[in-house]
Amino acid sequence: MPISLNNEMMRAIIMDHYSNPQNKHQPSKDGYEKMHMHSDNCIDDLDIFLLVKDGMVLDACFDGTACTISTASTDIMCDLVRGKSKEEAQKIIDAYHHMIHEEEYDPDLLEEANAFMNTSKQAARIRCATIGWNAAEEILKVK
Repeated sequence: MPISLNNEMMRAIIMDHYSNPQNKHQPSKDGYEKMHMHSDNCIDDLDIFLLVKDGMVLDACFDGTACTISTASTDIMCDLVRGKSKEEAQKIIDAYHHMIHEEEYDPDLLEEANAFMNTSKQAARIRCATIGWNAAEEILKVK
C-alpha cells in the first residue's frame, strides 16, 4: 500500500463500507453461485454470491444481516475479487487470511482490506472479518 494507514483512516474505511456497502444486494441475473454463512457469536447471517465463468470472477455481491466488521470486510472483498481470475482471487483471499492471522502477506494485494490488519488483536472479531472471505473461498473451490 503506498500510504500508511493509521487507526482513524482504518475506522473511516470500515465505516464507509458498513454505511454505504456498494455490493450489498441480490444478484440481478442467474448463474451466481451462492454460499450461506452465519455466526453463532454475532448477528452475521449472510448470503455470498459469485458469478464465475471461464475461470474469471465476473461479479461478487452479498445480502443479509451482519455487523459492521462483517459487512465492511465482505463489501471490500467483493470489490477485490471482481474481475480477477480464480487464481488471482484465491491469492487475494490467501493474503487476507495471512494478514488476519499475523502472517507474512503482500499488503499491495489487499488495498482497503488492509483496514482489518489489527483484527487479530480482537479474537472475537476474526470470524466477523473472515465470514464473507471464507464463503468466497468455498465457492471458488467448487466452481
